[in-house]
Amino acid sequence: MLLTVVGATGTGKSEFALDAVEALASRGIEAEIVNADALQLYRGMDIATAKLPPGARRGVPHHMLDVLDVHEESTVAGYQRRAGDAIAEIESRGAWPILVGGSGLYVSAVVFGFEFPPRDPALRARLEQQLDELGASAMHATLAVLDADAAASIDPANGRRIVRAIEAVTVTGEPFQASLPSTEPVRPTRIAHLRCDREILVHRLNARAAGFWQQGLLDEVEDLRGRGLERGVTARQAIGYSQALAQLRGELTEQQAIEAAQLATRKYSRRQVSWFKRYAADEPDPLMADAWVEQVLETVR
Repeated sequence: MLLTVVGATGTGKSEFALDAVEALASRGIEAEIVNADALQLYRGMDIATAKLPPGARRGVPHHMLDVLDVHEESTVAGYQRRAGDAIAEIESRGAWPILVGGSGLYVSAVVFGFEFPPRDPALRARLEQQLDELGASAMHATLAVLDADAAASIDPANGRRIVRAIEAVTVTGEPFQASLPSTEPVRPTRIAHLRCDREILVHRLNARAAGFWQQGLLDEVEDLRGRGLERGVTARQAIGYSQALAQLRGELTEQQAIEAAQLATRKYSRRQVSWFKRYAADEPDPLMADAWVEQVLETVR
């Protein structure tokens, strides 16, 4: 059985998952956590990803954390393969894997078996150059001409996703949506979708983003610059990190950087909620993992 914990940023997924592990352990079932946050894959990106430090993991094994350097690109296909291997290894020892994270595409790749369209490296390179030269909005307009439905479903500011969609449509000659995962899990799965009142969540997210700077995000980012952060296609665009880089380059004041990170976080949380709405999922109280685990076990007894 694969347990999966999803939800918007700030809804308490990490603690809920740890509580679920302990609830299972109290019933004689071992469980381990598999990260499904695209940015927690990166070594050294700890503060603005809200990555649990080792001392806060309650001794529970965590997989798919700190597996990439910041200059490396994170791909859904690569994640799907490595996370799938981790899940298989956990299950081979008789334990239950718990997939935890808010990166919807990464979760779907594992749960629903995303089949990836072929790539064209030369085309991808040209499209990425156009993205740098023209910007995401212009590329989004191009995608709208090629595949209006895909353009409507992709954030106009998400340059990497736009480029991937244009590449897929061009290579396959088919709508990009045709390559998206189905809604049928590829293995026995139970999903917990954690929700939070929007007003409460917005307050929490604003405080959380401001807290990144108080926790030393600028120092972390300065260190990561030395490890190649600004060369990283994925990492340098991360919420918090891109704004901190802009501050370090003198493009934003600290207050402007914080406010930009808050705005980006709020927008991202809305997209997460929209993405996870499509899942057939339970919506347990984030503080009642034990009750959810009991509910899950009732279905497999």
